Amino acid sequence: MPILRSLALFALAAFAEIGGAWLVWQGVREHRGLLWVGSGVIALGLYGFVATLQADANFGRILAAYGGIFVAGSLAWGMVVDGFRPDRYDLLGAAICLTGVAVIMFSPRAA
Repeated sequence: MPILRSLALFALAAFAEIGGAWLVWQGVREHRGLLWVGSGVIALGLYGFVATLQADANFGRILAAYGGIFVAGSLAWGMVVDGFRPDRYDLLGAAICLTGVAVIMFSPRAA
């Protein structure tokens, strides 16, 4: 159960950070306005809060592992929201990153 909770928190953090960055991008680059930018800033703040809910108390470990989630999540977001079509190298890179997440977060460690 702790692994499922951790993965759910990573997914929620990814949704908040990637969604927040996308909202800011839309507000600025696509000229959608300050409401989009402000919503993005709020979502980015939520991301920062969600990251603190991980059971592991090591900031560096959590953020390093989250980096791999961010890579894969960004590609998935682009596919779903923007119609992006990743190539095999995008997919290979994401798989490597997710393998890194598993090693960093779920390897057995001495207590």
